Amino acid sequence: MKPQAYREVDMNAILDIAPASASVAPALAAGLRRVEQRFREQLETPIAPVAELCAHVERYRGKMLRPTLTLLSGMAVDPALAETEIPDAHVTIAAVIEMIHMATLVHDDVLDEADVRRGGETVNKRRGNESAVILGDYLISKAFHLCSTLESQATAMRVGEITSMVCEGEMLQVAGAGRLDLSEREYFQIIERKTAALIAVACELGALHAARAESVRVVSSRMYDFGLRLGTAFQIQDDLLDLLGAEQVVGKPVGRDLEKGKLTLPAIHHLATLSGPARAASEKLFREGPGSAEGRLAIRQALERTGSLEYARATASGLVGQAKALLADLPDSPAGASLEALAGAVISRQF
Repeated sequence: MKPQAYREVDMNAILDIAPASASVAPALAAGLRRVEQRFREQLETPIAPVAELCAHVERYRGKMLRPTLTLLSGMAVDPALAETEIPDAHVTIAAVIEMIHMATLVHDDVLDEADVRRGGETVNKRRGNESAVILGDYLISKAFHLCSTLESQATAMRVGEITSMVCEGEMLQVAGAGRLDLSEREYFQIIERKTAALIAVACELGALHAARAESVRVVSSRMYDFGLRLGTAFQIQDDLLDLLGAEQVVGKPVGRDLEKGKLTLPAIHHLATLSGPARAASEKLFREGPGSAEGRLAIRQALERTGSLEYARATASGLVGQAKALLADLPDSPAGASLEALAGAVISRQF
């Protein structure tokens, strides 16, 4: 089955994420169109049921944060890339990382028993858990097949290493479900693996394939650290949206974390401030409250009283500040400014 006609990359959406990128937007948009094309070409198949599901997973696509980070990281390390065609390696890496990200979303929806993603049906709702699990595996398989076309197999090995970390994070989260004694240390161990690591490697590999040989290790390592902090802040904001967001804005069901027994930073901080009967009452609320609108409201009010929502916001803001500081040694460029603006947008987003 032939891929659908390529959708136009939404320039306004790009500028919403990274408002400083006006001067690099043409190169960025052209690069993202090539990423979309490569993504679809890699998933092209004559098997109709598979092609239908691959087309459906396009609904999961948002503003292409990870591909955008890959391309912007390359342009920030080598500003000349903004004035020429984005290298083919960057396009391939961006498509690989987006494919792995899509696979994690498909699998997450199975684990969360979610019916809605980006305002449409999830794969598991549409075709059942078996099809969704196999589609996620298929996306990962296709991602590694595409990654193997790169000249440097070191990149493929690094992508494999990070994908394993993502799986570790998911398994840690499953193992911690229902535990009301989950610590902040364990929480960060989970989210750094399941979310932040893939964002970090998008930045690292974008830099790696643009940096000069004499500085490649230092620059790519710094960009990994930038992405790790950015990705951690991104997940904290995602967790806040699960507590505070509206489904029609977020594009997926909210309140699912506590309903599935997953403690996130606001809840962990809240419980840590309590003891005795007060803690026991909150533990009961976390167990019984998520299933009703009244219970979810009571949870939000409890988190507000202990300053736990503000604590999570401040933690995310601090991580973004650390991420921005890591950009200081990059050459002054519109792409670098775009990365800094994007970092700020991560904690102000409502979706």
